[in-house]
Amino acid sequence: MRKFIYVTAIFFTLAAFIFSTTRIFAEEALAPDASGLETQISQYQAKIVELQGQGKTLSSQIAIMDNQVKLTEAQIANTKVKIANLDKDIEIAKSKVDTLQEDITNSTKALLGRINATYQVGTTNPWEMFLTSGSIENFFTRLKYLRIVQAYDKKTIYAAEQAKTDYENQKVIFEDKQAEAEALNKKLTNYTTQLARDKRSKQALLSETQGSEATYQRLLAQAKAQLAGFSKFAQSQGGASLLSGQTVCDDWGCYYNQRDSQWGSLALNGTNFTLASDGCLVTSMAMVYTHYGRRNVTPITINSDSSNFASYYPAYLLKRIRADGALTERQYKDIDSTLSSGHPVVIGISYDNGNIADHFVVFVSGSGGNYMMHDPFTPNGRNISFRGRYPSERIVEYEKVIFL
Repeated sequence: MRKFIYVTAIFFTLAAFIFSTTRIFAEEALAPDASGLETQISQYQAKIVELQGQGKTLSSQIAIMDNQVKLTEAQIANTKVKIANLDKDIEIAKSKVDTLQEDITNSTKALLGRINATYQVGTTNPWEMFLTSGSIENFFTRLKYLRIVQAYDKKTIYAAEQAKTDYENQKVIFEDKQAEAEALNKKLTNYTTQLARDKRSKQALLSETQGSEATYQRLLAQAKAQLAGFSKFAQSQGGASLLSGQTVCDDWGCYYNQRDSQWGSLALNGTNFTLASDGCLVTSMAMVYTHYGRRNVTPITINSDSSNFASYYPAYLLKRIRADGALTERQYKDIDSTLSSGHPVVIGISYDNGNIADHFVVFVSGSGGNYMMHDPFTPNGRNISFRGRYPSERIVEYEKVIFL
């Protein structure tokens, strides 16, 4: 009798262990309160929208940029909190998976062995059990406890199987949290990059305007006029319908067309303009980059970096840009001498005879007014005659791309 009670106690202990393993999976780590950061993010976003609705002035633009920097900093801090919480969850989940996997397997094997032994005893002939019991009372006591033990064995095995199911669920949770952490780390990298861009944009604005409202308004008017000119030029050519099969690469570099279906429909730096209608300068610069061995650069490369565009007018490409890790600047240089030295020239054309360029092409060779160009708007406009399409007197900008 004492032996049987001892065995029964072991069963209760094993059952308690397995049921406790299922309870462990329900525990959740307490996450730091990030509501304050979420509130800040919402406030900065609302403030930026409010400022964008005001008149375009230097002071309002600087206020927008300051709030953008604060917004990005808050997003970075919030993402770091989320990553820290996930790291804790992942550590807990991994610990559960590592420690319970072997314990559950071993416990299940032991219980299966116990049940097998118990049921072997349970198949003993009742007369044989009666004869070995010593008394009627002892016989019925042994029979009663044997049935109780068999019932507990069944419950215990069910608990073990349930624990295995919970273990599999925990593995899925662990893998999902790992994937979520990877996504957050990528987002953190993007926010950090964006913060650097935001700060550079503000510095560039202050440098260009020298803190002068008059200079800011002049630059803004120039940018608006140029983008309006791009759109008018596209309309004058019958529209900026998309094209296919335009890209050609050779020893010079790559010819790109702004209307290429690979990128033509993309928004110009997130604005209402598109590369197809207003991306002639972006596309021309991409072609020049490939001439200097940067074959990975396409119009998408330049367009995807917002720091390449003016903060006061996001569709306006700055003279100093960065692509494929290389910083360049357009500087006024003589056309013929630049071409004779083997360098291309970025040419701005005033199609409406004004003093602001409304289309850009790349001169690749020639002299004295006879130039061959890569025209990013004309279908298959690779290495075609400039004079055959545009009068020389319409050239208002001619710049060499300098690598800094």
